[in-house]
Parts: sequence; structure tokens; C-alpha cells
Amino acid sequence: QVQLVESGGGLVQAGGSLRLSCVASGRTISTNKMGWFRQAPGKEREFVAAISWSGSNTLYADSVKGRFTISRDNAKNTVYLQMNSLKPEDTAIYYCAADYRMWSLMSSDWYAYWGQGTQVTVSS
Repeated sequence: QVQLVESGGGLVQAGGSLRLSCVASGRTISTNKMGWFRQAPGKEREFVAAISWSGSNTLYADSVKGRFTISRDNAKNTVYLQMNSLKPEDTAIYYCAADYRMWSLMSSDWYAYWGQGTQVTVSS
């Protein structure tokens, strides 16, 4: 089992920045890939970004490319999401996810472990 705990969410004005963190504990060998997803009110959960174990492979949703950066520190069992130039449409609950399987980085169906989420609110 893997436990994931997110932090770093909050309220920010449009154009501002936030840095989300997700700390993994337990069977961290199962965190070959880690990802961030988000869910806005009334909408389905959507992919934001993902990263492979080595960090050499990253993927981003088109809506966040050039503004968000995912990274990880395996020594700290932590994955980060640096969010810059935030827009009101980025408002959502952001979830960290992990899985031992290296494929399907963008599909939530291929992540076995999920955090509780952290709220990000961007005001206009």
C-alpha cells in the first residue's frame, strides 16, 4: 500500500503561482509513475501532469503546458507541481496519484493510489 498526502493548495489571484507537494509513504517502490489530476465543481476528474520514476518522461495536459511543471525527488518520496500564471479555470481540487505500472501516464484508470486532494482556488 502507498499513502499519498498533498499540500500547498490555497487561494491565489489570477497570474499568481502555487507549488503543490505530494509525499508518498508505505510501499514507495510502487510509485514508478506519479501524476496530478484535478476536478472542478460539476466536472469530471482530468489529467494535469505525470512523471516517470527517473523524471526523464513527463507529460502535460494541453491546458497547462508552459505554465505548470512537474518534478520529483525520490530521496524524499515527493512529487511537486509548480503552477505559474494561474487562471480562474485552474480552480479545482488537485489530486496526487501513483502506480507501479509505467504505461498510461495520462489515464486515471491506471493509477492505483490516490491522495485526498488539495483545493486550489484562483480568483479573477
